[in-house]
Amino acid sequence: MFKQIILVGLGGGIGSILRFIISQISDKYLNLKIPISTLIVNIVGSFLIGIVLAYLQKNNAETSDLKYLLAIGFCGGFTTFSAFAWENLQLFNSQNYNLALLYIALSLVLCFLGVAGGFFLIK
Repeated sequence: MFKQIILVGLGGGIGSILRFIISQISDKYLNLKIPISTLIVNIVGSFLIGIVLAYLQKNNAETSDLKYLLAIGFCGGFTTFSAFAWENLQLFNSQNYNLALLYIALSLVLCFLGVAGGFFLIK
């Protein structure tokens, strides 16, 4: 159990750092009305977790250390659904209802397609 906790923490830390870097870069260079950095990391993270879990399933390694490091740790630290929820609340509070609904729809559909794409790419 201790080894799994260390792997999750290590992966989560790396994922969080990468999410922060992507956020800083996209906020600096992309001036869009929706929170694009969160959308980017949620799509990429969804795709990556699909790849990792499909690979582990394909190789009968669902209890592998890679699951804890990459799927639970890295992807968990990298994706930002808590930020997603907060940003939507902010959009609703500022009466940007159409942008909020667009952002929700894009996030749900594209992240689902990311997981499915990653999964079927490996499977």
